[in-house]
Amino acid sequence: MKKYIGIAILSTFIACTNSNHQTTAASDSTSTTDSASVQNEVELADPKIEKIYQGYIILKNALVSSNPKAVQTSADSLSASLKEYKGCENTALITDEIAKSGDLKVQRKEFTALSSDVIALFKHADVKKGSIYVQHCPMANNGNGGDWLSSEKKIRNPYYGDEMLECGGVLEEIKATKI
Repeated sequence: MKKYIGIAILSTFIACTNSNHQTTAASDSTSTTDSASVQNEVELADPKIEKIYQGYIILKNALVSSNPKAVQTSADSLSASLKEYKGCENTALITDEIAKSGDLKVQRKEFTALSSDVIALFKHADVKKGSIYVQHCPMANNGNGGDWLSSEKKIRNPYYGDEMLECGGVLEEIKATKI
């Protein structure tokens, strides 16, 4: 039995380590300054969608910090932005659930559904400047995985915070359309 537990722990470590190496390899071609500056350069054509994006990033960062109170506050704010955008009313209900819970595990579980909806929205958004990164952690949600959006390539895992801060990789980059 101990042998199987050891193998499971080793597999978990390897999965996150391999994801980190892939992410590092992808970001090695870009300097650290470029990666950090991308975070401040995302601009969307629709101000309502940009407000949703900014609120989402604040919520994601609160989860990375493992701060349930900040998660609640940012979820409330994001919910208001989602309710203002036609078609996102049901997604706002997810943020309401996040805001109601003070339990970080519940907040992170609901964040999976929220991210799925919001990622779909941003894949069809008109990005005027910068890039939005779709990132994935294979270990989130009991090994079922979880995605999220980020303004930078560097992985900051909202599903585990400090426990596995850099576990994950970039799945996709949503770039500004060039005219």
